[in-house]
Amino acid sequence: MSELPESVRIREVGPRDGFQNEPEVIATADKIRLIELLGRTGLRRIEVTSFVRPDVIPQLADAEEVLEAVRLPDPVSVSVLIPNERGLERALAHRDRFHEINGFLSASETHNQANVGRSVDESLAGLRVTFGRACAEGLRCEGVISTSFGCPYEGHVPAQRVLEIADALVQGGCEEVGFGDTTGMANPLQVREFFGAARDALPGVELTAHFHNTRGQGLANVLAALEAGVESFESSFGELGGCPVPAGATGNIATEDLISMLHEMGIQTGIDLGAVIAASRAAQEVLGRPLGSHVLSAGPVVWR
Repeated sequence: MSELPESVRIREVGPRDGFQNEPEVIATADKIRLIELLGRTGLRRIEVTSFVRPDVIPQLADAEEVLEAVRLPDPVSVSVLIPNERGLERALAHRDRFHEINGFLSASETHNQANVGRSVDESLAGLRVTFGRACAEGLRCEGVISTSFGCPYEGHVPAQRVLEIADALVQGGCEEVGFGDTTGMANPLQVREFFGAARDALPGVELTAHFHNTRGQGLANVLAALEAGVESFESSFGELGGCPVPAGATGNIATEDLISMLHEMGIQTGIDLGAVIAASRAAQEVLGRPLGSHVLSAGPVVWR
C-alpha cells in the first residue's frame, strides 16, 4: 500500500448537489440554517448553491437569497456552481459573498447532451469564457468532469479522454479539477490507476475525487484514491444528492461516513464529526425521512 496522506481537504457539496436532487423545494430559511450548521463543523470549503436556470432546477431558484443571507465563519471558502456565462453574471452581482466557482461538463458526449444539451466541445468553449471572466474577477476556479469513471449511456469512458478534458480546463484557468463518479460506476482498481495517471499528466493541479455511493463502493474508492496520493475530496452530508440523469443515480458519499473513516485511519480533516452528524440529523428532520448515511444511523465508533 502507498503511503497515505496525513491530512485531507473536504468540500461539502450537500447544499447544492444534495438540495437540487430533492423532489420538493426546501424552504430558504431551512437551507440557510443547515448551511450555517455546516459552517460551524470545521469544514473549510462549502458549495452553497448554484446559479442554474430556476425553471430547470427550481430547488435552487433562491440562489441569490441564500448567498446573501447565509453567515459563515471567515475561514470557510464559499463556492458556487456556475453552468455558463449567464450564471456567472448572476453570481457576480453578489461577488463579495463567495470565493470560488465550479464549472462542469461530462466526459461522455451522451451524458453531456442529456445533462446540459451541448456537445463536450461546446461546453469546453463556454467554460473557457466563463473561467476567463472569473479569473479576471479574482475568483478561484474548479472544473468538474462528470462521468469520469463510466457513463450509464456509453459505458467505458477512456481515461485519456478524461485527462484531455482536464488539461483543457487547466489551460482555461482552473487550479483544481474534480473527477466525478456521477452514477457510481467506479471500482477501486480503476480509481487507483486513474489518479496515478492524473498526477503524472497534471502536475501542480489540485486533483479532487467526487464519489457516489450508488452501488456501495464509495468509501472503497476513497481508499484507492488516497493510495494514489489524492488529498482532496467532495462529499455530501447525510448522503444527500445524486444525479438527475439517468433516474436512480442517487447517493453521494456521506460527509460523516468519509470523516469517520479518515479519522479512524489517522488521517486528519480538521472537522468535528459530531457536529456534522448533528447537521445531518437536522437535515433529516427538515426532509422528514431517513437519510442514507451509515454513521448517522449507527453513530461514530467509540472505543471502550
